[in-house]
Amino acid sequence: MALLPSLLTALVVISYGPGGALGCDLPQNHILVSRKNFVLLGQMSRISSAICLKDRKDFRFPQDMADGRQFPEAQATSVLHEMLQQIFSLFHTERSSAAWNTTLLDELCTGLLRQLEDLDTCLEQEMGEEESALGTVRPTLAVKRYFRGIHLYLKEKKYSDCAWEIVRMEIMRSFSSSANLQGRLGMKDGDLGSP
Repeated sequence: MALLPSLLTALVVISYGPGGALGCDLPQNHILVSRKNFVLLGQMSRISSAICLKDRKDFRFPQDMADGRQFPEAQATSVLHEMLQQIFSLFHTERSSAAWNTTLLDELCTGLLRQLEDLDTCLEQEMGEEESALGTVRPTLAVKRYFRGIHLYLKEKKYSDCAWEIVRMEIMRSFSSSANLQGRLGMKDGDLGSP
């Protein structure tokens, strides 16, 4: 649990906070939803990761996307939206339902949907439809490739409990890795509040 505070901070940063740095008006409870989603993801652990060491894999998180220096803020919002959409899709499957406590899983998926709805509003405010479709292809493709690798891994491991645990930990790490991108968008540690 030593990683929880830093990973929680990373997830909160992903969600920008109320009146976020992107110049769009997010609901006041957006940061609370983000925090709750992260806590739920942590609570979903059903087995010790120590017994799953043989199943570890480097999914090659697209670190250049997390750095974000190569694209404007509107594209950064699209990358974050795609990341949350892919996480929702990953955990909103029949196979996922079999792997996790359904109450926690339902709460996580509901929270992810709320975050996605908030970011949809931001995307609409930041760029027009044509710009949105054309300007975000490369960055979001990298995120899609990353999650495709995760889906293939689960299939290869026959959706075992250890495979799901490795994926859960990877998702938590990907939130942490994207902290640089969030910092670039203008949110400082002091903006996050206490967990």
